Formats: sequence, C-alpha cells, structure tokens
Amino acid sequence: MLSYGCAKIQLLLINLMIVFPNAKINIGLNIISRRSDGYHNIETIFYPVKIYDALEALPRRELTFESSGLGIPGRVEDNLCIKAYHLIKHDYDLPPVNIHLHKHVPIGAGLGGGSANAAFFIKLIDQQFNLALTVGQKLGYARQLGADCAFFIESKPVFAFEKGDRFESVNLDLSGYSIVLVMPPAHVSTSEAYRGVKPAQPKHSLKELIELPIEQWKTHIKNDFEDSVFKNHAVIRGVKAALYEAGALYASMSGSGASVFGIFKQKPDLLHLQNSNQVFYDI
Repeated sequence: MLSYGCAKIQLLLINLMIVFPNAKINIGLNIISRRSDGYHNIETIFYPVKIYDALEALPRRELTFESSGLGIPGRVEDNLCIKAYHLIKHDYDLPPVNIHLHKHVPIGAGLGGGSANAAFFIKLIDQQFNLALTVGQKLGYARQLGADCAFFIESKPVFAFEKGDRFESVNLDLSGYSIVLVMPPAHVSTSEAYRGVKPAQPKHSLKELIELPIEQWKTHIKNDFEDSVFKNHAVIRGVKAALYEAGALYASMSGSGASVFGIFKQKPDLLHLQNSNQVFYDI
C-alpha cells in the first residue's frame, strides 16, 4: 500500500513511472451562462491540494486498465485515462500499456480526481515514451477530455473561465494556512448540481474578489451550486456550518461535489466530524 504525501517514497518510485495525481478545490464558482455545446460558461479559482491518487503505466502486449483502492464506477472503456491513451495514440506510435490506478481521492466530491488522473496520464506517457510534447499540446489533449482536465497539466492556482478550461494566473498562496477538507457520506452528480442552478452574470468577478483578505471571502465569494445542493443534502450544509463553528476563516463546497473545505489560521480539532466523515488535514 502506498503512503500518500510521503516525499521519500515519491522520489524512490519516480523511476518506476509512477505519478501522483493531486486533487483541487474551487474557491468560488459562478455559473454565468449555458453554452451551445452543452457546457456552461463559468468562472472559478482552481487551487491544487495535497490529496493524491497513484498512477502507473507500463508497456504490455495489450492495453489494459486495473484499479485498487476506492471503487471506480462506470465502464473501463469510458475511463479518462483510456480515452487519453487513444487520443495520443492517434498522433503517436504508442505501444500498448497496462494502466494501474490506485484511487484515494474521493469520487463525486468536486475534487477533480478523474480529470487529474487523465492529465497526469498524458504527462506520464509523454515522459515515458519521450514524446517531447509541449505544454500547449498537453493542454490540447486535456481539453478534449473534460472541462477541468487542462488545469492539472500545470496544477497551479488559476482563475478559470469559459468552460473552466481557459486560465489566467492568480497571485494566491495559502501555504501559511491550514486547509482541511471534509467528505461526508453523500454523492452529488454533476447533472444534479446543474439542474438546480440558474445561470447569471455576477456583479463582481472572482478575479477581483480573490484579491480581498481571506477574512472577507465569507461574505463575497460563493459557490452557485450550494443553494440547491444544500436543499437536497442537509449533511453537506451541516459540514459547512461545522467548519465555521470550528473557526474557519472561509468554508465552501468544492466544485459541484459533496466535499467541503475550510481555511483556518491553525489546524483545527475536528475529531467530532471524523466518526461519520472522511477528514483530510493540512492539504
């Protein structure tokens, strides 16, 4: 079993072609308008966090996919890593590989786990087979796989807009704070989340609001999915309230999923939440 977050193990395994896709949180999320391609125009701040899957790809006689850890729903052929392989193979003479994914990032949590796996697979294949892909090429492949896949190619804080796949850099460093994520026993599908949202142009762009002191985020930065999701999932609403009661400077649901994160000045005591939820500290 891999020990996540252990830098020494990551360094030892890097030559074995194992990578560690990280998760992300959304700081604010505005649903602006519906697009003709079925997506929505949004704006959000993507921020990388230290919760990891593990992904390996080794040459084999045929393309195969296997997983361990958390169960992954859906058909193997629909997995984004498999789709990424076929995209690249269309342009390059790739040998078949065996893909092994150890799933640790919660599913249906709004953390971008599947998208991260696809983006890191692109980077892994590029490195392993010396494709010398440019950042632009990797972003191009990622944008064909999902709205937030492209973020994980560079995995640094950005202001994301349009489908969530166009970026501008933001000056945001939360390393001096304690970020805690809580995943309650709930699942929110993307379709469910969008059904309850009425797109609207925000009064102020997140690109401006993110410059405010964190202490002011609570009253200015929101996630448009929360109103409808909280109505249907009281447990998620309760987690957010509990984080504020524990002293969070800012707390929010991440993306369209069930997880809720809090930003604290110091590591909080959330022992009362650990009995019925997954709690990730200092991410």
